[in-house]
Formats: sequence, C-alpha cells, structure tokens
Amino acid sequence: MPVAAEVKHEVEVPDGVSVRYKDYILHVKGPKGELKREFIHDRVSLSVDGNKIIVYCALPKKKDYAIAGTWKAHINNMLKGVTEGFEYHLKILFAHFPMKVTVKGDRVVIENFLGERSPRYAKIHGDAKVEIKGDMVIVKSANKEHAGQTAANIERATRIKDRDPRVFQDGIYIVKKG
Repeated sequence: MPVAAEVKHEVEVPDGVSVRYKDYILHVKGPKGELKREFIHDRVSLSVDGNKIIVYCALPKKKDYAIAGTWKAHINNMLKGVTEGFEYHLKILFAHFPMKVTVKGDRVVIENFLGERSPRYAKIHGDAKVEIKGDMVIVKSANKEHAGQTAANIERATRIKDRDPRVFQDGIYIVKKG
C-alpha cells in the first residue's frame, strides 16, 4: 500500500459536545458524561480547531499512518460515547441449576453456577453501570472500553472447564452490542 505524503483526518464535533486538548490529553464532555484520553506520539499530532478535531502527520511511515487512523477511531468512539453511550446486553442461560446474579459494589456476583458452592465474580471496569432485569444483564457506559471489558469479564466468569460444552451450555453470553 503506498503511503501518502501526509495524513490529515478531520473529525466533526457534534452539537452539545465540548472538546478541549491540553498537555496531550483530549477532554470530551457531552450529555452522557465526560471522557479524557492521552494522545501522545513523536510524529502524529492532534489539534482542536473550532468544531473539528484534526489528526495530522507529515510524511508518515506505515506505523504513523496506522496510529493516525487508530486515533481517529478512538476520537469517534469518545464522541459517540458522550452523546449516545454504549450498551451491551447479556443473557443468563441455565438448564441444570438456577443461577443467581447480583451486583455488589464493583463486582458482579454469580451464585449457584452449575451447582457450585462458591460464587464466581466479575469485575466492573471503570465507570460502567450494570443492571440485572430478569434473565438479562445490561452494561452501560460512555466509555466503550469500560463497557466492553465489563461485558467480557461477566461472560468469562461463567466459562465452563472440564465439562462437555454441548451438554453444559449454562452461562452468561453477550447477545447484543452497541
């Protein structure tokens, strides 16, 4: 792939969102919350110009080109998070033993999974909020990484080892992302 003479990504800032870039940290504030992230690199620069965020690199190498695209994706996720938020839906499935799922502090507690006496725990990452409604677990956050990691932690806490997965299909599984 031929690399361009320069990379310049412009990201539009939606109405109702304020953006500030100072000391290599981008602050984004909107109706769903406030996010901040560090963007520091030798060859790739970031600037805020009115209602645009500009990611720029002159004479990029392959890695610089990739980093500029990654920064653009992170900025888009931040802007979407503070305006719409991110939500993951997980379904609680059991056939053999009824599971009890609760939220205690910064952990999700899964009791009676496959009849086990000791509960299993899943860490709630960052500012994610976890709600349990019947057989659904809903994870919400303005930060995509916090919501996704929390959902993954809950799903992984009910991973089955040393049993036939065709028979023991109990667990908590991600059914919807967005």
